[in-house]
Amino acid sequence: MQILRQTNLEALKLAKELGPEKVLQILERKALVGRGGASFPLAKKWKLALDAKKKNTNKNNSKDIYLICNADEGEPGTFKDKFILKNNPETLIEGILIAAYTLNAKKAFIYLRNEYEFLLNDLENTIKSLLKKSKMENKVEIKIVRGAGAYICGEETAIMQSIMGYRGQSQYKPPYPTEQGLWESPTVLNNVETLTCVPQALLYDDWNPNLRLFSASGDIENPGIYEWELGVKMSTILDTVKPKQEIKALSFGCFGGIMPINKNTLVTTETICEEDCQHGAFTIIFIGKNRNIVDICLSIAKFYTYESCGKCTPCREGTIRILNLLKKVRDKKATPADLELLKELSQHIKETSLCGLGQSSTNHILTSLEHFKPDYMEYIKK
Repeated sequence: MQILRQTNLEALKLAKELGPEKVLQILERKALVGRGGASFPLAKKWKLALDAKKKNTNKNNSKDIYLICNADEGEPGTFKDKFILKNNPETLIEGILIAAYTLNAKKAFIYLRNEYEFLLNDLENTIKSLLKKSKMENKVEIKIVRGAGAYICGEETAIMQSIMGYRGQSQYKPPYPTEQGLWESPTVLNNVETLTCVPQALLYDDWNPNLRLFSASGDIENPGIYEWELGVKMSTILDTVKPKQEIKALSFGCFGGIMPINKNTLVTTETICEEDCQHGAFTIIFIGKNRNIVDICLSIAKFYTYESCGKCTPCREGTIRILNLLKKVRDKKATPADLELLKELSQHIKETSLCGLGQSSTNHILTSLEHFKPDYMEYIKK
């Protein structure tokens, strides 16, 4: 697997020889984009932080750039970052060191999901070892901050609030983190897979920007982490994961939506978005034909009701209303008018919520109503 290739501090050595500007040029040319879901160009994000720092310096308000590695990974069905943390933490830490060098960041944070406590000691030892080998102990501090299991802290402003010791809640944007993040300073946030790709993209000429890690689970014989190239045919994926039964739907995690399966589909960002879904971190949960999609949506709705941070009204109140409506459907007490209300409320929550959690909290409803309405009608009063 490409993501497991070791760089052994050679990429960091190369970065120091090239200098920050050329590092950014190479990463831009290699088309490295974020692997956390938004696919934002990495070099562009780093440049935005550097530009913000330059503007602050011109205003005699110079502040250091902070770096955050998002290892929270709270999306149900997603476990690719855990795979990297367990199998290639050295290259991840080297990626953090290259980012710190390029951004001249003196402090970096790894925001570690609380459930990944079993990885903590090895990660701390790896950090200590690589800082010593790279002779950067006095140039950058890498601190691990453990999350408390809040899904909202996967959102960039909420994770920063948590690191600063506040309650993990989303903040209004703008200003964006690259301009004003941790302690009102420019802040760069990348996830584990993205930062692991940095030294690999820098060092290896044959590094492939189209390879992605997929977390596969659900009604399949072979769940796990797979590395496929964008454009892989769905039939190839099915041959590998080996369904336990005929698959009728795919769920891209809680926020990604639910779409029908098509064995001839070429899996790309565009083909997923055509079905009004979001690929996110390329989580695929395979749903067998014997499952009713309403049951799946009810489970997701319970998750969002529990995980809403409560800051904005549409999400705080809307997720509860969605859950109650789905329970009404599941209990065979709903009418066609309730389905219309469910769709209208879902759209309203999506359009008016403060952050990505609320904005995506009804994707599973909207996409399932579009593609699997017969599953709903099984429960509707005649």
